[in-house]
This record gives sequence, structure tokens and C-alpha cells, in this order.
Amino acid sequence: ISVRGGRVLGSKNFFPQVGIEEDVSEVMAAFLGQYYISSPERDLPSELIVNVVHEDFPALIEGIHTLRGRELAISHRVRGTRARWQQLAVTNAEQALGARLANRQHTAARFDALAEVLNLDESPQRLECYDISHSSGEATVASCVVFGPEGAIKSDYRRYNIEGVTAGDDYAAMHQALTRRFSKLKDGEGKLPDILLVDGGKGQLSMARDVLNELAVPDLILLGVAKGATRKAGFETLYLNDAAHEFTLRGDSPALHLIQQIRDEAHRFAITGHRARRGKTRRTSTLEGVAGVGPTRRRDLLKHFGGLQELSRASIEEIAKAPGISKKLAESIYANLHSE
Repeated sequence: ISVRGGRVLGSKNFFPQVGIEEDVSEVMAAFLGQYYISSPERDLPSELIVNVVHEDFPALIEGIHTLRGRELAISHRVRGTRARWQQLAVTNAEQALGARLANRQHTAARFDALAEVLNLDESPQRLECYDISHSSGEATVASCVVFGPEGAIKSDYRRYNIEGVTAGDDYAAMHQALTRRFSKLKDGEGKLPDILLVDGGKGQLSMARDVLNELAVPDLILLGVAKGATRKAGFETLYLNDAAHEFTLRGDSPALHLIQQIRDEAHRFAITGHRARRGKTRRTSTLEGVAGVGPTRRRDLLKHFGGLQELSRASIEEIAKAPGISKKLAESIYANLHSE
């Protein structure tokens, strides 16, 4: 928890990857060193209250003083209000850890349910799901999200900016994304998923199979998911490996809930990337055709006026007042912004 001026401002949880045999004090010392020394820009308090003591704390204090030029106290035995803060931090950590373990067990159970539905000998360890997002073909982005029995593996998430395909052609966009993803496997990069989940049904499933065949990717399970006639959650149609193996699952199926969770996460991740790309394009594209306005000047202009909308409202005289902008260049910028 963070306390400033005697007030608790909030808390944040961290889950270090450690072995079960690790001593609590060893974990604490390693975490504090990484948190405050490896990230020197991080806000440094005057005092840390911990619930364990370690022989390396004096060296840690000295290291922080050398690196950041500030004194730091690490307290273990505290009383009164500070003892209550200490207990609050411990309670929060215990509750967060309990919730995390429960969530992992819940996700693992869903993976087991999916293995049973697909008649697998063992539960899959890695699922990848792909989705496409765009606005009428503009700023198309493909997303890849990855899940394991313990939940989302966000470090393995990927986005692909799609180029050179017909606007709105989701099949071509997916083909490009999967080709870029699985081409790297031939060079020994990346991990092969146990199940490849494709949002889009028969067409996207067939296209995904074509990509894997083209790249001679080892056999993996393909699972297509298409919205049902009502397009409501719980009525999805599933395809296993090819369009001939069509099936559905009950709305209360844990396996279906896992598929929905991963699909929705891929959709969210794709939309987030698309919106960011679209926003960047719209902020800059109207200036890219102006001779004499390169990336640096474009950035400075937008910063000077506070954005493209404000720049569009400016007169030629106001634009000419911006640093490095002549009257002639201001006229070109104004004409370009109002060409429509």
C-alpha cells in the first residue's frame, strides 16, 4: 500500500515468479532491489514498512542512496498506526493471492473441460486466438492473444498492422497475420500453440488451414468459432479442424465459456490497436502531403496548436506564427487542411 501524509492512497499487487521453497525474506529483498534500484525513475518514499527482515537491507539502503542520493529507512518492528498499515498491506496481499489462485484454478478447470470436449488425451497448455479490427477497411489491425491454464499470457500478445490488402477483406487480413506469425516458427522463433482459435467460422478456418499447409506447420488443432443466427453469446457454432466437423456446446459449458473469454479478449485487443492506429493516421495524414512538413515539424505543429482539430481552425496568419513556419508554408498547410 502507499501512504502519503498519513493517508492511505491505494495499493498495487505484484506476483513475483518464485519457487515454493523460496524464503519470504529472500523474496522481499530481491523484489525491493528490483523495484527501486532497477527502476530509478520510480517514486521513492522516505520509509518502507515491511513484515520481514533480511541481512541485505543495509546494502539495499546504501545502494539506493548511492544511486538516487536519498536516504531510505526500512522498518520491520512498528507500532500504532504504522503497525495497522503493515497489517493492511499483509491482508491485501493475502486476499489478492487467494483471488489469483482461485482464478487460476477456475481457468485450469475450463482448460480441462475443453480437453474433454475435444477428446484430447491431456489438457492444452497454450491457446492462441486471432481477430481482425478495422473501420470500413481503414487502419486494419490483427490481434493475437495467448492463454494458458493459468490465464492470459500477455507477454506473448501480438498485434499486426495489415498492409497491402483490399479494404475490408478480413480473409486476406487474417491470411497476412497468420503468415507473419507462423513463418517465424520455421526460423525457430516463437512457440507452437496446442490450439489455434480463429474467430469467423468456416471461411476463416479454411483460410487458416491453407496458411498452415503453405508453411508446412506441424499438425495443431484448429478451432473456428462463428456467431449463431441470433449472434448472442451462448449460441456459437464451432468447427473442429475443418468445416465438416461442426458442433455446438451448451450455454453453461465451461469449455464454451473459455472459448468466449479468449475470443472476447482477442476482439478487445484488436479494437484497442485499431483505434490507436486509426487515431495516429488521422492526426498526421492530412499533413503528410505538404512539402516541407516532415515528421518533426508535423509533431511540433500539432503540439503547438494542441491537436489537429485546433490546427484546422487556425487562420493562415496564426499558422505562420508557429515556430519554423513561413507565410508560404502556412498557406500550403491551410490549403491542405481545407482542401475538402
